[in-house]
Amino acid sequence: MHELAITQNILDIVLNEAKSAQANKVTKINLVIGELSGTVSDCVQFYFDFFKKGNAAEEATLDFKLVPAELRCRDCLTAFKPKDSAWICPNCKGTSLDVIAGRECYVESIEVE
Repeated sequence: MHELAITQNILDIVLNEAKSAQANKVTKINLVIGELSGTVSDCVQFYFDFFKKGNAAEEATLDFKLVPAELRCRDCLTAFKPKDSAWICPNCKGTSLDVIAGRECYVESIEVE
């Protein structure tokens, strides 16, 4: 359900930026969504289709760039993409890990006319 607030924030950012650029129409919004962000792109799309009616983004499309999870072992510094929910370093079998990618959730760019 947090996608509703995220989508509203995305649209607010986009409309403010379009206004600053003196653009009348937003044609495309490029989003970056990480696998671990907890954000479901289908839900964002659903809410966006509702919120965009009657404003400069009415004809805009969303483009999602999905970022897979990537971890780094604190012990041996090996970076890897986890294969399943058991997060274990494939090099040293350590479990002390940092998330280095996959939490992203942001507007990468906006295309306007």
